[in-house]
Amino acid sequence: MTTLDIEAVRAFVLAADLKSFTRAAEAMDTTQSAISLKVKRMEDALGRRLLDRTPRLVRLSADGNAFLGPARALIAAHHGAIGCFDVEQQRLVVGISHHIVGAELPLLLRRMRSAAPRLVLEIHVSTSADVLDQFDRGVIDGAVILRHDSRRKGGETILEEAFSWMASPDFEHHNGEPLRLATQADPCSVRSMAIDALNKAGIAWTEVFVGGGLATIGAAVSAGLAVAALGRRVAPPGTIDVGAQLGLPPLPSRDVVLHASRRDQEARNSLKTLTAAIRATSVRP
Repeated sequence: MTTLDIEAVRAFVLAADLKSFTRAAEAMDTTQSAISLKVKRMEDALGRRLLDRTPRLVRLSADGNAFLGPARALIAAHHGAIGCFDVEQQRLVVGISHHIVGAELPLLLRRMRSAAPRLVLEIHVSTSADVLDQFDRGVIDGAVILRHDSRRKGGETILEEAFSWMASPDFEHHNGEPLRLATQADPCSVRSMAIDALNKAGIAWTEVFVGGGLATIGAAVSAGLAVAALGRRVAPPGTIDVGAQLGLPPLPSRDVVLHASRRDQEARNSLKTLTAAIRATSVRP
């Protein structure tokens, strides 16, 4: 009878979800080669190839797709058995800047949940300034924000977010008219960044849509109402960078940074998985 190593099963699920051995290694606080070896040994034990490796991505094979559901169930049962004597359920509260997560938020939450299924997750999505304020006041345990200046030091840099002028392919702009913008409500550091760039370039602009988060701004952009300064990683599918086409000034990039106060193992596992998952969203098939 074949016996499965639970850490190898977890490595497989993370590599499948994150489409990367490197990101799975980050989530499990180990090396890429260790993850690859765990999965390879499990494949050999099962006599099945579970993952197809390419230079850029890891993909599920047909056998891997069949194994993924039972593998998730096995991990959940394992966590349930280990935690059956726990009396108090722990809560992890994380604040995330609304410029950092887009349509992939459900996937990020699922991956955090799979890393620490006994935790109650509470997510706050707001401006970077508001998220940092909540973190400093002890309201939240972790903060994932855009670093807009050097006044706030520390934290773990997750990735560098590149911003562009994003619009739908059918967006129309006529010479002599102000550029139609979709922005967050003031105060918003990305809004200020975009407006400062336009003002310095002498480009007239007008706000035609003010949103309450990336989803609403993305909807306005996808509908062809306006142009928005958005991270390329989280811009709505189908939108394009129109900066060069419209002669707009380049936008600076910003670091995405994690600040965390919790040091217990479950919180660390969940936050490591979150950061690895955010990094993984920068890789496109």
